[in-house]
Amino acid sequence: MALTFDEICVDAVDPTALGVWWSTVLGWSHDIDDEGDVLLHAPAGAGPNWMFLGVPEGKVAKNRIHFDFRPDNQQAEVDRVVGLGARRVDIGQGDDASWVVLADPEGNEFCILAAE
Repeated sequence: MALTFDEICVDAVDPTALGVWWSTVLGWSHDIDDEGDVLLHAPAGAGPNWMFLGVPEGKVAKNRIHFDFRPDNQQAEVDRVVGLGARRVDIGQGDDASWVVLADPEGNEFCILAAE
């Protein structure tokens, strides 16, 4: 028996808006189904596809799992993603952290790591 990592599913109050937002952030193509759920198509070698699914309740606590992204230029990416609607959040990372914690429009935390 073997498993293949196929999709990451993200619950969202507005899956269309959040899915399209992440599509813009990542530069990935997407499809929207009749219910407004969004599938982001990961380019070859970029990992699994992402699926944004509608749920009635909003996020209420810190994520138990989150995404880390490593850019070529950390500050440029932070500025770009904040310009698209992300916001900086403090989850206790401290001022000396080498990563920047942001939240997407529905409050899901993710990190932009320092460039290598």
